Amino acid sequence: MENKISPAKSGILFGILFGVIMVLEFVIMYVIGMKSLINSSAGIIVNIANYLVLPILFIVLGCVNYKKNINNGFITFGECLKIGVSITFLAALVYAIFNVIFNLIYPEFINEMITISRETILAKNPAITSEQLEMGLSITKKFMNPFIVFPATLAMYSFFGLLYSLLIGAILRNENPQSFN
Repeated sequence: MENKISPAKSGILFGILFGVIMVLEFVIMYVIGMKSLINSSAGIIVNIANYLVLPILFIVLGCVNYKKNINNGFITFGECLKIGVSITFLAALVYAIFNVIFNLIYPEFINEMITISRETILAKNPAITSEQLEMGLSITKKFMNPFIVFPATLAMYSFFGLLYSLLIGAILRNENPQSFN
């Protein structure tokens, strides 16, 4: 019997690499100064990279690697889905674990982000009432809780991975005509 690597296992390296890249981006932004980057084009570029470019890149790399190096030039639509979701889930897991640890080590980070959010809201809408401002900031603070961020990050990246994998799977699929699947 042939010893075949599953599609999900083949994406482990790409998922971990993607997660490490997101962690490094966060650390670099934190060291440079979040306040100066949040409303700048650099912040927008990082968000586009994390939610669009990098997931698509790593899913394509994972699918092509599986197709060429593991499965003799063949890949099914389902295998692309498994690879894509496993890559984005693992990346999100690495990033979410880092986020929880970071917030435990630097609990003042959430307060810094709330302060930046307050300044941004007041700059964009100076006529906002103090009740509206505090309500918005309390919601923001709730969503910055690591116990909410962790599952939300996993769900969001897995969903994006599924969407991107659907597209990539439709493009890259090349089913083996001799398989009985």
